[in-house]
Amino acid sequence: MLDVGRHPNIELLAYTEVEKVEGEAENFKVTLRRKARYVEEDRCTGCGACAEKCPTAVPDAFNEGLGYRSAIYSYFAQGIPSTHTIDPDHCRQLNGKKCGICAKTCQAEAINFEQKDRIIELNVGAIIIAAGYDIFDPSLIPEYRYREIANVVTAIEFERLLSASGPTGGHMDRPSDRAVEAEIEALEKKAKKSQKALDKLEKKFDEPSAAFYRKYQAGEYKDDEDRKKWADKYAAHLTVTEPLEELKKKAEAFTVAKRLAFIQCVGSRDFRFYPFCSGYCCMHSIKEAMIAQEHVPETTSTIFGMDIRAVGKGFEEYKIRGGNNSNITYVRGRVAEITEGPDNNPVVIYEDTRERKVKRQEFDMVVLATACAPIKGIAGLAKTLGIELDNYNFIKTSPLSPVDTTTPGIFVCGCAESPMDVPESVAQASSAAERAAEIAFQPELEKEKAVA
Repeated sequence: MLDVGRHPNIELLAYTEVEKVEGEAENFKVTLRRKARYVEEDRCTGCGACAEKCPTAVPDAFNEGLGYRSAIYSYFAQGIPSTHTIDPDHCRQLNGKKCGICAKTCQAEAINFEQKDRIIELNVGAIIIAAGYDIFDPSLIPEYRYREIANVVTAIEFERLLSASGPTGGHMDRPSDRAVEAEIEALEKKAKKSQKALDKLEKKFDEPSAAFYRKYQAGEYKDDEDRKKWADKYAAHLTVTEPLEELKKKAEAFTVAKRLAFIQCVGSRDFRFYPFCSGYCCMHSIKEAMIAQEHVPETTSTIFGMDIRAVGKGFEEYKIRGGNNSNITYVRGRVAEITEGPDNNPVVIYEDTRERKVKRQEFDMVVLATACAPIKGIAGLAKTLGIELDNYNFIKTSPLSPVDTTTPGIFVCGCAESPMDVPESVAQASSAAERAAEIAFQPELEKEKAVA
C-alpha cells in the first residue's frame, strides 16, 4: 500500500464517493464528491495527539463496535493516506458545542472546521470496480441467537479480538466478561464521585458514614435534616458499591476463551439466504483457530461443518496441520441451535452425521463463519455506473471474461464480482488492470498503427 501511495502515476482519492458517470469506453466523465475531513491532509502528520485528547468516545466500526475511537480518528493503523478525519455526526465543535480541543492540540495546525465537500471531475478511459463485500447478518438465523448471547460472535469480530491492534490487544477476552469490566469501570466512577460527597460530610460531623448509618437506622437523628441528607447519600452510595463488589468478585474468575467453536456456512449453502459457497470461510476459520492456539497453547477448537472445502494449493495440508498441531477437531454436522449455559457459556446443539447422534457441547465462545454478501449500496453504485447485477446482487460479468461488466470499459475484481479468497482476488485484479490498460491505451496503439 505504501508503494501505491508513493507511485508518481497513481493519485489516491480516499474518502471520496462516485456521484455520476457519463460517456463511454475511452472517454468516461466521472463526477466525484471529495468529502470534508475537517483535517488538511497535506499538513496532518498522523501523530495521533488530537485523537488522544478528544473527549468524545464513539463505537469503532473498524473494530466491529467491540471498542471505541475518538470523534477525530484514523480509520485504521498504517492507512494511506496517513491522516485523520473528524466524524461530523459526533464532533462537539461541528454540532454547535464548545470544544476545539483537537485544534488546540494539533501542532501542525491541520484542523479546519470550515472545510467543505469538493466536487471533482475526471476524464478516464476505463473504470475498475473493487468495492469489496459485506458479511451476512447472522441475526437472521434466530436459532444461533447472535446479539442475544454475548459470546456468540462473527468471524470478523473474532479477527479483531485476535489482532494486536484490536480492542483487547490480541487477548481472547470474552465479550460477556468485557461487558462486566466496563460496568465495573462505570460503577467505580460513580462510587468515586459519591465518596467525595460523603468525605465532606464525614469531616463535618467527624464520624465514618458506616457507623453513622447504623445509628440512623436504629432511630437516632430522626429530626436532624442534615443527617437525613447524609443518610440518603450513603444509601445511594451503597446501591453503587454493593453491586460493584459483587462484580469485582465475579471478575476475579475471568480468563480468556480457551474452548472455541467455529460454525461454518452461516448464511451460505443455505437456500433461505445464499445457496452458493462463499469460498474462503473454511480456511479463514482454520487460520483463526491456529492463531488462537498460538496465543494460548491450551486452546482447543471445534469446527462444525457439512464438509471442509480446502480447494486451493496447499490448503488441504494446512487443514491437516491444524488438526495435528493446533488442537483443532473437525466435526461433520450442521449446528441446529445455540443456547446459553452457566457463566454465559454458549451451548452448541448439533447432529454428528458420522455417528448419527444429536449431541450438545459447551464452549467459552462460538464463532460464526458468515457468508460473503454483496456490499451495501451496490445497487446505487450499479445504477450510477450503468451496469447490471446478478441474481444475488453481485456485479454481473461476461461468461467469457469474468472481469468484464455489462458496460464496455467498466471492469470488476474481487468480491464485488463473486465470493473469493485473497489469492483469487489478486489474480483477478491483475486481469482487470490488464483489460483496463487495453482500453486506456487503445487510442495510442491505433495512432502507432496508422503511422506505421
